[in-house]
Amino acid sequence: MDIHEYQAKEILSGFGVAVPDGALAYSPEQAAYRARELGGDRWVVKAQVHAGGRGKAGGVKVCTSDIEINDVCEDLFGMKLVTHQTGPEGKGVYRVYVEAAVPIAREIYLGFVLDRTTQRVMIVASAEGGMEIEDISAERPDSIVRAVVEPAVGLREFQCRQIAFKLGIDAALVQPMVRTLQGAYRAFTELDATMVEINPLVITEDNRIIALDAKMTFDGNALFRHPQIAELRDKSQEDPRESRAADRGLSYVGLDGNIGCIVNGAGLAMATMDTIKLAGGEPANFLDIGGGATPERVAKAFRLVLSDRNVQAILVNIFAGINRCDWVAEGVVQALREVDVDVPVVVRLAGTNVEEGQKILAKSGLPIIRAKTLNEAAERAVGAWRNDLSQGVRMRAVS
Repeated sequence: MDIHEYQAKEILSGFGVAVPDGALAYSPEQAAYRARELGGDRWVVKAQVHAGGRGKAGGVKVCTSDIEINDVCEDLFGMKLVTHQTGPEGKGVYRVYVEAAVPIAREIYLGFVLDRTTQRVMIVASAEGGMEIEDISAERPDSIVRAVVEPAVGLREFQCRQIAFKLGIDAALVQPMVRTLQGAYRAFTELDATMVEINPLVITEDNRIIALDAKMTFDGNALFRHPQIAELRDKSQEDPRESRAADRGLSYVGLDGNIGCIVNGAGLAMATMDTIKLAGGEPANFLDIGGGATPERVAKAFRLVLSDRNVQAILVNIFAGINRCDWVAEGVVQALREVDVDVPVVVRLAGTNVEEGQKILAKSGLPIIRAKTLNEAAERAVGAWRNDLSQGVRMRAVS
């Protein structure tokens, strides 16, 4: 789960990371009022969206009067901010963060991520801040500093000092840098984050270390332990299909293809998508219905997949271990009778009670295309879609 910049800064501040003074606004008038509250003569107005690259896309503006802030916010509110991370559809701007401008002497990149190779928290830093880490890695690979944290002992002060020295931090600022690193690490580990990024972390002209921007991502499977973090979720920044799936306990990722997938198990879902591509099709989604594939859960999955107007065929691929094929078959039949399904449906069942499941599908009288193997199922799904198109059958996506 992603959160907004102002939320990440509030969290990091609670762990001892210094951040600029700022305030949230939901309208141009409120933004101008926030600036007057903050005081000073220069402010930065930042669109709050779940994406990087806001500055290049016009989502970050420096203002010198409350009138200018009002005019800038008139343009920002309600716009679709398109960055390299949002895709062409962009993200809606419904709130802005007004921040007191700080005099910047130097910018640094700082990130905490889970490194799957070492199975440790990896700290990535660079003396070249204000850029995306991919650009830094490509243009100045020698500037990148890496450090692995041993989970048994946590991030030690000597590691923080080593990072500070490698970044060329002045001796007088080493201890504030140590506090910043340890605070960000504690936020990462104690809140089950998967990523903490401070870019840029700035050294000001009056010798302070401040997190000028911040981004945090959290493990969705751990949110039950952190209700205060779960409350920060902003559904307006999410794919509505993925948001609906999360509310129903389903793992869903929307893609750009036209073959909808309903699968149990993340690995099997990935294999299903690969097989669809090998058969000449394009998967429309990743959907893992999990271990408890009850008829009701399968019916919910059908409704979710069909909410994507690009879906022109559906492939159900279930390997039943904990699940039972007869439950899944009942769910498929229930969904097809309750939901207006106007696309071909291919079902492949294997595992526990597969014979009973096949009988339920056969006796239903519904136009269900059955398959015994994954390859056969993918070929039949792609073939059914192409056959319907060649016969001129009206699909929802082209209606």
